[in-house]
Amino acid sequence: MKIKKIAENIWEIEKEEKMNVPGIVFASDSLMEKIKLDKTLEQVNNVAFLQGIVEKSIAMPDAHQGYGFCVGGVAAFDIEKGIISPGGIGYDINCGVRLLATNLKKEELLRKREQVLDELFKNVPSGVGHGGEFKLNDKELDEVLNNGSKWALKKSYATEEDIKHTEDNGCIAGADASKVSQKAKSRGRNQLGTLGAGNHFVEVQEVNEIFNKEIAKIFGLNHEEQIVILIHTGSRGLGHQTASDYIKQMEKEYGFKDLPDRELACAPIGSKLGKEYRSAMASAANFAFTNRQIITHQIRKSFAKYFPKSEIKVVYDIAHNIAKFEEFEINGEKKVLCVHRKGATRSFGPGRKEIPEDYRPVGCPIFIPGSMGTFSYVLVGTNKAREISFASTAHGAGRLLSRTFAKKNISAESLKQELKEKDIAIKAGSVKGMIEEAPEAYKDVNEVVKVSHELGIGNLVAKLKPLAVMKG
Repeated sequence: MKIKKIAENIWEIEKEEKMNVPGIVFASDSLMEKIKLDKTLEQVNNVAFLQGIVEKSIAMPDAHQGYGFCVGGVAAFDIEKGIISPGGIGYDINCGVRLLATNLKKEELLRKREQVLDELFKNVPSGVGHGGEFKLNDKELDEVLNNGSKWALKKSYATEEDIKHTEDNGCIAGADASKVSQKAKSRGRNQLGTLGAGNHFVEVQEVNEIFNKEIAKIFGLNHEEQIVILIHTGSRGLGHQTASDYIKQMEKEYGFKDLPDRELACAPIGSKLGKEYRSAMASAANFAFTNRQIITHQIRKSFAKYFPKSEIKVVYDIAHNIAKFEEFEINGEKKVLCVHRKGATRSFGPGRKEIPEDYRPVGCPIFIPGSMGTFSYVLVGTNKAREISFASTAHGAGRLLSRTFAKKNISAESLKQELKEKDIAIKAGSVKGMIEEAPEAYKDVNEVVKVSHELGIGNLVAKLKPLAVMKG
């Protein structure tokens, strides 16, 4: 595998042997050194072998080793010749982020920070397998899978504005609940409105710095010290089981002897199995949109207890683990491609019809979370991203240390002291989970965002600082 730097923040894995396209890594010199520590580059190389891949196999600045694709992997496939792979989407289908903007100021929040955090912890269950108060019967669960956030709207858990400011209006077309197994449904039945474990969180933050006041105002970020809330979670056990189910089916139907890695099990996009997986993936994605919507409802309820005049609006909700059919210009011809984003954010610039109407003049909001004790960022999508990264950018800081290494080398006491010194309150479902997600376990989010901005694949709008963190 031959790797060379071809421009500032751009590296190429040369196309050779059976590779259909070269690999491209977007990273600074320092991030590239971190990326080389695991099998990320090998995974980028492997994806380049897949049938019907268009132009390049991509890794984002926050890339690290994953299942099949690296986390931070992006690849686009010809819809007639290409494949769809669960390993290019992720087990947590539509793991994504939602930003809420409030009318509260930092000084108001700090007076009742601990009470609010306790209330959030009570109303938004977290941890592996934990269920919530929204227990669905078969008919209701199928309605969530088929209709996504529209179900929440019908139940008065959402507003029209919430729906408008959710990617795909909270409902991906083509979803079919009958393509989701009973085992997957049983795992998700009681998990609506829950956070899960790992790197999932609810963070109460302040707007720390605004880089582009005009765009920030359009997004509802009006001033520094404004309180915002970032939600990061996905489709819970339902999405994980759906991925597992279809990986097994694809292995059985198509095998993996012609693949460079069995984790890249896949099916042709237009095949019966490919279509069934797409419908199941859309259903799991709809579950995740609804999950974040129900959490939003619970957050509003929690804040209203201590701030009766609080207003909490959805800025945007965007997926990180998904495959989408999107139009691009390839060799002067407009083509619809199946874009796999695995731990990557869609970055659409001004004018795209997929963007909410009020954001269309400037581009879609992008959220790149930090890691508990570090900043998170709001960016805006660009037309440059459409040209060089299939309209994609990073999705977070990117893992650096394994969870096992973190548990062995980071103490709960030192982590709590570090957060205390930064004036960050925390409540976690488990000490183990908290340690696994310590800031030291992640790459430098500031560097990741800097690369995105310098490349023009997601431009800086605002910086957010955590004040209270709830972890799974």
